[in-house]
Amino acid sequence: MSNEKTRRTFLKTAAVGTAVSMTAASYARVPGANDRIRIGVIGCGGRGRHAHMTGIQPHAKDQNAEIVAVCDPWRQRREEAAETCKEWFGKRAKDYVSYRDMLADDQVDAVMIASCDHHHTTHLEAVAKAKKDVYCEKPLAMDMESLKRACDAAEAAGIVVQVGTQLRSLPSMTGVRKLYQTGILGKVARIEQNRNGSEPYWYSRLEPLDPKDTDWDEFLMDRPKEPFSAERYTGWYGYLSFTDGPVTNLGCHYLDLVHYITGATFPNSAVCLGGVYTWKDEHNFDCPDHVQALWDYPEGFMVSYTTNFGNSAAKSFKILGDQGMLDLENWSDPKLSADGGSKNKGIIRGVNDVEPVDMPDHFLDWLQCLRSRKLCNAPLSAGYQHAVAGTMAVMAWKTGKRMIYDREKREIREG
Repeated sequence: MSNEKTRRTFLKTAAVGTAVSMTAASYARVPGANDRIRIGVIGCGGRGRHAHMTGIQPHAKDQNAEIVAVCDPWRQRREEAAETCKEWFGKRAKDYVSYRDMLADDQVDAVMIASCDHHHTTHLEAVAKAKKDVYCEKPLAMDMESLKRACDAAEAAGIVVQVGTQLRSLPSMTGVRKLYQTGILGKVARIEQNRNGSEPYWYSRLEPLDPKDTDWDEFLMDRPKEPFSAERYTGWYGYLSFTDGPVTNLGCHYLDLVHYITGATFPNSAVCLGGVYTWKDEHNFDCPDHVQALWDYPEGFMVSYTTNFGNSAAKSFKILGDQGMLDLENWSDPKLSADGGSKNKGIIRGVNDVEPVDMPDHFLDWLQCLRSRKLCNAPLSAGYQHAVAGTMAVMAWKTGKRMIYDREKREIREG
């Protein structure tokens, strides 16, 4: 079987939670019990410093891990991150402007990617080609070609990959998955989330920035050249040049949970509408503040995702079956009830807590898998799957047409 066919099969059908077949190169990278895992962080903003770094630090001693390098085009951010490492590990981390220089450092064993959305596939492909293990933030990609190229490179390299959809590592969500698989909800035909807020999340990221303190070209990367803008740099979440907006940026957490809980992998089709309805001002953000996406899955259910960033009321996350409902709005405390069950036969009584299933947290799981070489809880295949679903919806929104996914060709097209 050719390597290309193997990669295509993996990305179409790989199971979650099983041991990955190990290449000789993968075996060679297995750290010994006493070998320190040396980590580099690409992207020192909110996710890099306040999620990735703080997620690793509590486990660093027990797992014999250390953050030894940080990388960011913004000088203050990378210097703050490097100094934090000195407080934690007794030694200031090396700091790099470009990911290229950090990946050339043979003192870095594994990399955490917490960069902007439009950087993810470039960074993931480069990390894979450097044969370093990786934790990569979601969404993995903004287009299918770069998604396939980066994922193929990671699979060919045999590296350990953890995708940053950390909700699937919550004991509560794994408990929901176990309960769902019992069939207690009966026929599930609809899953829906309304993720609302009083304003778009990108407004909170805006802050002053002197162009002398950042490498603007490194930020733009493969995007068309344009004059420096502190708004576009710090508020990139609100501009379609650098992200696909809430369907993929927030909605991929939801899509990933749908896949994790139900066992679904790819939707058949997607439609989507959205626009800037409420927040029209001097910033000229073009990411939609209101959006509604629908996916049809071959398992026989419809998945709905909406955002309303003009009013925070009516938030919800529900899995609806003809025997009852799972309410997941409180991710840490989901509830099972008979509410709305049109064919309920008394199997579900009252409102019930969902029994959690013990899980290592997402960062600990990654560190453990760096030694065991097993698949992480959010492996490459999971990231590929929710990236496909999200990209389908974005393409439907931008074209105004229904999109379908061809699994064999790994293509999204009108249909």
